[in-house]
Amino acid sequence: MTSSEITQDPAPARLTIGIVSAGRVGTAIGAALERVGHIVVACSAVSDASIRRAETRLPETEILPAAEVASRCELLLLAVPDAELAGLVSGLAATRSVKPGTLVVHTSGANGVGVLEPLTALGALPMAIHPAMTFTGHDEDTARLSSACFGITAADEIGYAIAQSLVLEIGGEPVRVREEARALYHAALAHGSNHLVTLVVDAVAALRVALAGDELLGQQLVDDQPNGVAERVLGPLLSAALDNALRRGPAALTGPVARGDAAAVATHLRVLEDVDPRIAAGYRALSLRSAQRTGSKPELIEILEGRS
Repeated sequence: MTSSEITQDPAPARLTIGIVSAGRVGTAIGAALERVGHIVVACSAVSDASIRRAETRLPETEILPAAEVASRCELLLLAVPDAELAGLVSGLAATRSVKPGTLVVHTSGANGVGVLEPLTALGALPMAIHPAMTFTGHDEDTARLSSACFGITAADEIGYAIAQSLVLEIGGEPVRVREEARALYHAALAHGSNHLVTLVVDAVAALRVALAGDELLGQQLVDDQPNGVAERVLGPLLSAALDNALRRGPAALTGPVARGDAAAVATHLRVLEDVDPRIAAGYRALSLRSAQRTGSKPELIEILEGRS
């Protein structure tokens, strides 16, 4: 078989798949793989929520203990939290439930294939395939996989080809991540996605204080429930800012920091401090980083560093 043949068709047309465990990620990927002809023959589920999720999203899949799941499949998908992965791998290796030649895939963003070494030593083919998206536990997760990128890491070129093929089958975009770069890859994703949520929630909280009590006749009252007036005010602005940042990079930065308006930034810090000192601290830290990126005026840097 030539290398081009491996790249074009590295995986069997239909694989029997086992999933540990039936969480949001595992069931979403399992459902996506079933849609393209693979068969999820077994999955593990312990909590009531995971059992219900398996029964709903993978209704024809048998629910079994993890070791039995591993013994019944050609592709074993380990979709457990990062902190649980090493322990799960060690346990499966101790039971020798993974047969030689089994494709073993984990979905952890922080780990490469090194964490699978106990199973690799038994003859498994290790791969890390991480979907760079958040999961809600609902049907839209599977649909969103078709527009997501996946960070893939493998032990060799055949492994990369198989991982690439699996991702392409479900409509995703595979992106190669070196083993030694997995932690940095994961840190970048966490920094962008997790801190974006904190930033938005803080902005919403401050805006609610600014808008509450002055609603127009017939307008929805401003309260602490999500998807309200504050969110609708911020939504188009945030969407445009994110789109501009992704398409234009640092040039997308606007506002008082980009203009070097020290007086406006000082006022912002004062009024945010009145609402919540923690929000003001977040504004100060991000404004300082923005000022550093734009090479802002020294007087603004001094304010943000607390030197004036």
